[in-house]
Amino acid sequence: MKSLLRVTTALAAVAFAGSAFAADLPRRAAPPPIFTPVPVFTWTGAYFGINAGYAFDASDRNTGSSFGVPFPYAAPGTVATFRNRSQDGFSGGGQVGYNYQFTPGSGIVIGVEADAQYLDFGRSRNNAFISGALAPGYYVTDPRGLSSLDFFGTVRGRLGYAFDRTLIYGTGGFAYGSGSADRSFGGYAGNDSFRTGWAAGGGIEYALPTDSFLNFFRSSAVTLKVEGLYVNLDRGTRNQGALVVNAANNFPVVYSGVGRRSDEFAVVRAGLNYKFGTF
Repeated sequence: MKSLLRVTTALAAVAFAGSAFAADLPRRAAPPPIFTPVPVFTWTGAYFGINAGYAFDASDRNTGSSFGVPFPYAAPGTVATFRNRSQDGFSGGGQVGYNYQFTPGSGIVIGVEADAQYLDFGRSRNNAFISGALAPGYYVTDPRGLSSLDFFGTVRGRLGYAFDRTLIYGTGGFAYGSGSADRSFGGYAGNDSFRTGWAAGGGIEYALPTDSFLNFFRSSAVTLKVEGLYVNLDRGTRNQGALVVNAANNFPVVYSGVGRRSDEFAVVRAGLNYKFGTF
């Protein structure tokens, strides 16, 4: 019995000593936490998208401007009167472009954008009314205003400042447009079907998260924008006015300074873009 007590006491002493020794051993260090960096958004990258909005005619309308058509191109007392009807309507189309942001997050953004637009201004914007009789083979027109305005496009630079996913920008550059050259609406077949000029405006754009439900093309971001644009297609027509034109060769034979009008309009539109490139 005494021998059993000695053995039990010895085992207890050994176990206690082992516990104390284990407590003195250095503990294994816990692994450091893994941090996943959050990518910083940048506007750098190419994009394409669509837009739709409303356009407002901003032309200079000299309604009632008239001049007497001289003999032998018209009967004595014949008067041509020019009228311009203000119009507005739907505008829609698409755009492509590229942005570069100097510093990710917030910073200056530069870019270039080209767009092509349908414009629902319709026909009969500019009209020529004749009181009297023109000589056979001649017509009277005002070459400044397009008789209809159906299509326009721009190629513009963009300069803005990004506040993370919000971009405020200004824009400006080249513009072009086309319409009808139908003489019955006051058009001049010699130069009335295509015009060039300039455009300027600005807007605000916001980038949605990459996993937005609108991201059908798996782009790096989907952006929404609201933009205002002023378009002036007066280039090359500033000093022209009413003309008497030989219908056989579309050559002007009489020039008058009255009836001057312009092709200017403003567009307010919303757009959606798909951006590809850096996050």
